[in-house]
Amino acid sequence: MSKHRHTSRPRSRSRGKEGAAAGRRLVDYPRRGRRGVRRWLPSWRLTSAVFVLGAGGTAGLFAYVYTSVDIPDENVAARQEANIYYWSDGTQMVSTGALNRTIIRLSDVPSSAQNAVIAAENESFYRDSGVSFKGLARAVVSTVQGQETQGGSTITQQYVKNTYLSQEKTVSRKAKEFVIALKVDRSKSKQEILQGYLNTSWFGRGAYGIDAAAQAYYGIPAKQLNPSQSALLASLLKGAELYDPSTGPKNHERALERWAWILDRQVATGRMSREERERYRTFPEPLKKSTSTSLGGQTGYLVDVVNKYIKQRALLTDQDLAHGGYRIHTTFDRDRTRQLTKSVENVLERDIDPKKRDTDAHVQVGAASVRPSDGALLALYGGPDATKRFVNNADTTGVPSGSAFKPFVLAAALRHGARASRDGERQNVTSGSHYGDDGTLVQPSGDAPGPDDAHPTLRQALATGGNATYARLGRDVGLERVRDTAVAAGLLRDSMAPLDDTFPIGTSTPSAIRVAAGYGTFVNRGLQNDPYSVTKLVKDGRSVGGFESRAKASRALPEGVATEVADSLREAGEQSVGDAQGVDERTARAVGPFAAGRTGDQDRLRSAWFVGSTEELSTAVTMFRTKPDEPQLLPMSDVGGADSRRGSVFPARIWTDYMGAYVASRNSRGKS
Repeated sequence: MSKHRHTSRPRSRSRGKEGAAAGRRLVDYPRRGRRGVRRWLPSWRLTSAVFVLGAGGTAGLFAYVYTSVDIPDENVAARQEANIYYWSDGTQMVSTGALNRTIIRLSDVPSSAQNAVIAAENESFYRDSGVSFKGLARAVVSTVQGQETQGGSTITQQYVKNTYLSQEKTVSRKAKEFVIALKVDRSKSKQEILQGYLNTSWFGRGAYGIDAAAQAYYGIPAKQLNPSQSALLASLLKGAELYDPSTGPKNHERALERWAWILDRQVATGRMSREERERYRTFPEPLKKSTSTSLGGQTGYLVDVVNKYIKQRALLTDQDLAHGGYRIHTTFDRDRTRQLTKSVENVLERDIDPKKRDTDAHVQVGAASVRPSDGALLALYGGPDATKRFVNNADTTGVPSGSAFKPFVLAAALRHGARASRDGERQNVTSGSHYGDDGTLVQPSGDAPGPDDAHPTLRQALATGGNATYARLGRDVGLERVRDTAVAAGLLRDSMAPLDDTFPIGTSTPSAIRVAAGYGTFVNRGLQNDPYSVTKLVKDGRSVGGFESRAKASRALPEGVATEVADSLREAGEQSVGDAQGVDERTARAVGPFAAGRTGDQDRLRSAWFVGSTEELSTAVTMFRTKPDEPQLLPMSDVGGADSRRGSVFPARIWTDYMGAYVASRNSRGKS
């Protein structure tokens, strides 16, 4: 018994050692000998090992990236190309961008401007190593989640992005930016980095660099900026499209708030005393004009319209365009643009005299020509020299259309009919219909009473003004139907006025471009084309945005409705030409059949319009009075003298002068 026990024990120990050896694993996970949740909790040894390996791998990867990424040649990466705009015939219109950038020394930038930028963008600039770990992490997370990469970069990183890298927002670009920023911070002084950043940053209005920005916003060199102006320019670094106070009330509100925050931030960070802060409580409103001499005359207005179209169609930003390198082929006809400008200036010089009449002061004109067959924008007049005015009169949506809106009311009536009685019954309408004594529409008939001076037909009321007739017609058709008809014809919904009793007589404020396009729908037999101004956009030899392909015209109105409106407008056009003293009627009629609408004696709105359209060309001309910094238009009464019919004769004169030159040019080309 004893011997048996003695011999059995060694065998048992041998098996235990063999089993333990066989059960050992390199990584004890899940953990043996544990039950439940503890089986899945890693040991401290395993956790430590993973951490050390991860940290070592990350350090090794960073070391590899750091040694493999060199600082690029900034002279190549920072080179800014101009944008070149071309007329429709392929000749160059203007080259922009190359001149609006001036490199200056940091010593020429006031300390107040330096402090404002540092307080706004990177308060720890003089203390950090040039990078933001938080910004890199946020970029990685945002990209992985499929969101837009977010900011948070230091001034050094932004300088690196501006000078050495592209503007794309990807993790790889962010990683390169991070590494290069570390190297730049070690190889350049903080003063050199800040100088480079201030010279390469985008401030809006076509301005790269703080000196160009000071000129664009305040008409002074950077060294003359005061702390208040400096704070406003610093606010633009967050996004000029959102913080230029001259481009809308929302932007103004944002700019005001950030301007105040930057000044307060300088106090909080010790870069400005409280006493100095108290001296800057008035917001430093920037200039409302462009200062780029290459965009003088009408060129600046043409470029403005083109850039808006590019941003809308190709989804580019102002900053994208300002980086340059684009070749932009436009629809603008050089000769027609010059002739339109000449015609406006001829009439203003002859008939408008602010020295003689106070009512002639602050007169403005806007005009645009559109080709009805496809919507090409061929010419426009945006106002006086574009370097002296920041608003494009051809593309503004602040001028009420008056009686020029009534053809859209007539089109809605012809298409949808009108309510014949209060019980909602609707009846067909023609341009020969008129309202009877009982307030109901009377259709042309041998048995029905005919129209007279007190009861004009819809066609006659279109020519003579007829506010009461069209106000009633709009209500009977339905204001929503009228609005939808105008929008379908080409006017923008955003320009439509509230649907009240005055809506049918022109309280809406479409631009001259859109009114010309809308009338083009009538002469184009109801087919509507959106106005466009770019035929091709090229960068680095490749087309961008697909501008070569145009959407087909859409059916906005039945052909019969459009034709009847156009026929009615022809009578209105002949009467308008006859009423506008000083107009050469023979020249106007040489244009050929044209449909025209205008504002007249009955209009009490503060604007005058004339719109004339042929199958080849639809042109809208508007005149109004506006004073800088005053939101309300000034009265048009007695503009040009008591016989000017609230100024309504002058748009007709401009149109006839312009179209007369167009006909003469067309005839001379035909003979040659």
